[in-house]
Amino acid sequence: MNGVQHPVENSRNGGPVSRSWWIYRGTGQPLPDIRLADVLPPPPGWRTFDGGPVLPPVPAESAETDRRLGSVGRTTSRQNPHDIDMINTALLLRRPLLVTGRPGIGKSTLAYLVARELGLGRVLHWGITSRSTLRSGLYEYDAIGRAQASLGRRPAAVPDGEGTAEAPPDGGTGARIGDFVRLGPLGTALLPYELPRVLLIDELDKSDIDLPSDLLHVLENGSYDIPELVRARHHEGRARVFTDDPDTTVTVTDGRVRCRAFPFVVITSNGERQFPPAFLRRCVRLDVSPPREDQLATMIAAHFRDQEGRHDDMIRAFVERSRQNGGLATDQLLNAIFLRTAGVREDDESWGELLEALWRELSGAP
Repeated sequence: MNGVQHPVENSRNGGPVSRSWWIYRGTGQPLPDIRLADVLPPPPGWRTFDGGPVLPPVPAESAETDRRLGSVGRTTSRQNPHDIDMINTALLLRRPLLVTGRPGIGKSTLAYLVARELGLGRVLHWGITSRSTLRSGLYEYDAIGRAQASLGRRPAAVPDGEGTAEAPPDGGTGARIGDFVRLGPLGTALLPYELPRVLLIDELDKSDIDLPSDLLHVLENGSYDIPELVRARHHEGRARVFTDDPDTTVTVTDGRVRCRAFPFVVITSNGERQFPPAFLRRCVRLDVSPPREDQLATMIAAHFRDQEGRHDDMIRAFVERSRQNGGLATDQLLNAIFLRTAGVREDDESWGELLEALWRELSGAP
């Protein structure tokens, strides 16, 4: 098997660790002078898909990535080798990665780390609520907008030499059904790209009880139908529709979408519920541990220029407070560091009260 061998810091003794089969290294920095298409092995036969035609390259990473990870080149990530093992396993097997752990420890950040390092472009983000449905993740159809368009005035008949021109199936308004379809994050991820898109399905445990089971068919088959386009295929076989990427459209033929490269899917869960065995069987599972002091220091260096090593005392205090309170979120530490760098003096009598407010436990207790 082709692989890229690089040293990665060991979480136990700080020594270098490398796996010859790793594609993703866990550094948080783009792969230098390496094309993912050249090093990523073909998928297993049972996870091979043949969608097409292949679409152009995807949008570059967005400002959202910098907001979550910090600027490129400032520092590198220090992930546990076991975590990197599981990420690469999901990548090679073309299976979703189910990431569990307490809130605020960086589960969703994994999607952005993988996208940045492997050059996979903008992350598609599907935030789950109790009202989320499979269809909302796949696509939205503006039936009201189309009905209003169909009530518009028909254009005058245009002579074509043998009578009048045939009225278009849209009722003569010039608007096609594809104009009223927008693919969701999941639907966009399953388009036929040459390389995998990165899809973040965030907090699936907040969904309706049926959504994980509803996802099984789509994630297993790598395809879905848009019934509104299927019904219109005889007069509009090729529909131009909007995607979840800004200002981007694609052509859908006969109302069916099938992937080519199965997306790298990161599904996060705060452990608030159990998922069906059939769903778990189709995922690679990763339970994320709370970040260590060195990982927190790396995160701070990525977000605050020229601050590396200047906040070790606060990191130690944060880790201790997190242990006492049953777990704090990493952004609670970032907020405190920002106030310190913004000029709030720690000898001010209000500093202790500020920290108490910022580092309040996540249970919601007063």
